Amino acid sequence: MDQRISAVTLGVDDLDRSTRFYTEGLGWQQNGGEKGVIAFFQLNGFVLGLYDAQMLADEASGGARGSGFGGMALAHNVTSKEAVDDLLDQAVKAGGQLVKAAEEVFWGGYSGYFADPDGHRWEVAYNPYWPITEDGRTLLSAD
Repeated sequence: MDQRISAVTLGVDDLDRSTRFYTEGLGWQQNGGEKGVIAFFQLNGFVLGLYDAQMLADEASGGARGSGFGGMALAHNVTSKEAVDDLLDQAVKAGGQLVKAAEEVFWGGYSGYFADPDGHRWEVAYNPYWPITEDGRTLLSAD
């Protein structure tokens, strides 16, 4: 696994409120997402996502908020579906726990989740829409 984070996804209770906080309150520019579902912000080489907290809990842990899931997931994007499977296998062999096996996902990619020994959730994802630069930065678009 490369030593990098591709995205941090925050589980939020009110997506519109949180998006306004970052855009109007902090002056950030939203760079993508799907209205009412998820908002993306391109940061310095990685992505911040705002996502409905319950939906994130369901996706990252298969359970309710508060059942060992802290409302945030780290992401490590890779360049192929095979790399997702390989990295999840590597994490489990290193002592992590497979939380959700990799699968085709609704947004057109392929991802799965593991938990590190302290229970922190990591998504390992192949997103065909987000290029990864040679130095490992994840971009929302090729622009």
